[in-house]
Amino acid sequence: MSARPASAPRADLVADTALALLAERGMRGLTHRAVDEAAGLPQGSTSNVARTRQALLELAVRRLAEREARVLALHEMPDPRTGGLDSLVEGLALATHRALTRNRALTLARYELALEATRRPELRTYFDAAGARFRDQLGALVTAMGSSAPERHVLSLVAWADGLMYSCVAGSFHARVPELDEVRAGLRELLEGMFGAGKPMA
Repeated sequence: MSARPASAPRADLVADTALALLAERGMRGLTHRAVDEAAGLPQGSTSNVARTRQALLELAVRRLAEREARVLALHEMPDPRTGGLDSLVEGLALATHRALTRNRALTLARYELALEATRRPELRTYFDAAGARFRDQLGALVTAMGSSAPERHVLSLVAWADGLMYSCVAGSFHARVPELDEVRAGLRELLEGMFGAGKPMA
């Protein structure tokens, strides 16, 4: 496992290495010593950044949220009031496909942290707060599309994307990642069911 450049802040290096270990070895493989070794840091360095296991997990969750925000890049999507359904389909399809391909390890790390959060209420707070930012952005997009039920539509979109990612990263469809065109087609079917093909923006 390669470490980040020496110029990277120490906390980011520790967090990125923790995420890589979660994807590669699972939760049991994440220890302070393992992070030190994988990142090429002197023994005890990770403990200086995150003293406890809980602190290390919280650091990983915060870093996960930062990196997934760059992968999803919802803030860069065209305004659906001007681009319409096509712009929303394209933006969400690209974001979902990136999570399935070049950011597959990050997606695996998210699943590890999500499961751990179900057993650690104190971690759940951090994990839910990170997810809320994405849901809020997605809610703004579907509202701009004229959604009459933004909360329900956001849940449907997140459930669809999460279901696809889990199935293709860790589930029964892991052997073949869908092509971008297939992701677009699935999203279009879902969104047209919500908003109707060619429906004018409110």
